[in-house]
Amino acid sequence: MTTSEAVGCVWLVPTPLGNLGDITLRAIEVLRNCDAVACEDTRRSGQLLTHLGISRPLVRLDAHTMNRAPGILEQYPRLAYVSDAGTPGISDPGAELLRMALELGHRAEVLPGPTAFVPALILSGLDSGRFTFEGFLPRSGRERRERLKAVTERPETSLIYESPHRLHATLTELAALCAAHRPDAPERQASVTRELSKKFEETRRGTLTELAAHFSGGVKGEIVLVLAGAPEQPRPTPDADHSAQAEAWASEGKPLREIRELLQAAGLRKNDAYELALRALQGAAPQKRGAGHQEPYDPD
Repeated sequence: MTTSEAVGCVWLVPTPLGNLGDITLRAIEVLRNCDAVACEDTRRSGQLLTHLGISRPLVRLDAHTMNRAPGILEQYPRLAYVSDAGTPGISDPGAELLRMALELGHRAEVLPGPTAFVPALILSGLDSGRFTFEGFLPRSGRERRERLKAVTERPETSLIYESPHRLHATLTELAALCAAHRPDAPERQASVTRELSKKFEETRRGTLTELAAHFSGGVKGEIVLVLAGAPEQPRPTPDADHSAQAEAWASEGKPLREIRELLQAAGLRKNDAYELALRALQGAAPQKRGAGHQEPYDPD
């Protein structure tokens, strides 16, 4: 343990999502050498410690009992904290414990280890270059609707933790919102991964409508929903109106750069605007091409 001599240290210790073989050697070392193990569920964490052959005091510290944290830290200054599964601090009380410990002057370490959304993202086959982790959505009401709408409009991949009894409704809502946001685009792709590293692990990929139909009969387990980002809005391309306007500006004597900027303000991409402005100027003042002919210069 790197800080075994430190007084007042909290370790956030990741625990397996399902397969107990996913525990790290460092996690075992910390659990063996700490003063006590704080956890959300003493029965579940007790089974893990028994499996590992570790005997440490177990204290309950969850969202409803976090007010006990200062007293527990005083009694057990070298405290390890575990959630029910995965890395503490993500959608569980571990983050609050960490803040409280730092405010009290304790050191803190977060061990690397299992977390559900990373393997679910990779298994989805969707873009993993940029993503947003949403965690658990609000269960109902205006805040839920606003969060779902924001998710559907986001260009990067979104990761959502969802409960089994709300999965079908969430998939259905997302399908409707995605269709309303971009009715011209193909139906949005997504994936649902459940029971990671357990016997009945499953990853299902497809459109939101296909996934909603598949899970309409109910589902069990811990679930990660991965939603593809919104497709880019189609960019305007030059049309007859743009050409006519460019020609009018050229006939007024406006220079290339000004015409290009006006066309960009009208929604055209820079390259399209430049080419259209150049054609308009050439049409307004045709020049005989020869050895001395030069194209108009655009400094940008």
